[in-house]
Amino acid sequence: MKKVKVIGAGLAGSEAALQLAKRGINVDLYEMRPKVETGAHKTEYFAEFVCSNSLGSYDITNASGLLKHEMEILGSELMPVIMQSQVPAGGALAIDRELFSKTVTEKINNNPYINVIREEVTEIDLSVPTIIASGPLTSDALSESIKSLLGEDYLHFFDAIAPIIEKDSIDFEKAFYQNRYNKGNADYINCPMSKEEYGKFYNILINAPKIELKTFEKNAKFFESCLPIEVLASRGVDTLRFGPLKPVGLIDERTGQENYAVVQLRQDNKAASLYNLVGFQTNLKWGSQKELIHSIPGLENANIVRYGVMHRNTFINSPKLLSPTLQLKKCHNIFFAGQITGTEGYTESIASGLYTGINMAKYVNNEDLLELPQETVLGALTHYITFEGHTSFQPINSNWGILAEMEMDKKNRKNKKLKNELLANRALEIVKNIK
Repeated sequence: MKKVKVIGAGLAGSEAALQLAKRGINVDLYEMRPKVETGAHKTEYFAEFVCSNSLGSYDITNASGLLKHEMEILGSELMPVIMQSQVPAGGALAIDRELFSKTVTEKINNNPYINVIREEVTEIDLSVPTIIASGPLTSDALSESIKSLLGEDYLHFFDAIAPIIEKDSIDFEKAFYQNRYNKGNADYINCPMSKEEYGKFYNILINAPKIELKTFEKNAKFFESCLPIEVLASRGVDTLRFGPLKPVGLIDERTGQENYAVVQLRQDNKAASLYNLVGFQTNLKWGSQKELIHSIPGLENANIVRYGVMHRNTFINSPKLLSPTLQLKKCHNIFFAGQITGTEGYTESIASGLYTGINMAKYVNNEDLLELPQETVLGALTHYITFEGHTSFQPINSNWGILAEMEMDKKNRKNKKLKNELLANRALEIVKNIK
């Protein structure tokens, strides 16, 4: 009987397990929660979203959007659940986190090919085909076992989570609904700031006490797209106004005035009762977070249901350790998937789980493994994290810069949208023809 062990029931592990199961391969799926907590997860459900509820764009002219379409063609098991759990978010694809995770958990628990084992894995058995998808919050015991297997330390960086507030506590005499440049439906709640109000907010932020990092965390690396708001603010007084608090394209039609800065909130659950503060990942002490949020016009009486926290993300030196099939070079029946490989982002984690699940099934069936070309987003992403030429390997999201170049005339190349459409159509055609 063919059996595979999958360690970790996060986004990557859940997708990988379901891919194996639908190919008739039995899976022992190990998940340590709730027996062993991570410090960032809040439920015992599988595939839990932690930092945000947004998966980015679904448009094929966006690299993340194209990746989602590639995943659908390749038969992702989690993409249909994502679409069923969708909540309004303008051009972004955002979900009701609890509904999504609960649905995935039920899907796995009801699958006859998947045996769920709620235990912490502390040793890697090299004799068993295994997918390690333990995520960026791998337990200390498993980390030591993986370190022993790999023969070197992990790299690591830190991720920060944004606060969530109740919609009913927002003052809509000041806040207003609108998407940037009025694109699509008015899905975001916007809290405008004058120059004076922004100055007060900024002063609170840069002087607020932070939660002290442990000794081993002092030299932490931050992933650029998830920088805590206080780190961004330390780069200069206007940094936030050109980043997450950018006012461009957001004008309250009641006043017609262009604001000095705008705080945006994005729907966090299906019932539209909870909203998260966009770009407000933070490691401030909770009292300081409350003071900061209540200084924002429209949020003076905001009921904060979850404060921002920081957690450690760990990832391996994939270019040195993994082949393009995401197999461990020194032990071919061990695969890695998810953020532990250096893919950054929810969509990317699911995609690597899909890719690894497909390849593990091929491996146990003695078939040729799948290697997607760099003309596709998933192929380019996999190539990037396994390319040995890196001088300093850092986690990466899907982006157009990692795809193989395409010959086109200068007119098309200068038209960014048209160029991306051409690249997307090429990628989709390749994926559609994969056997």
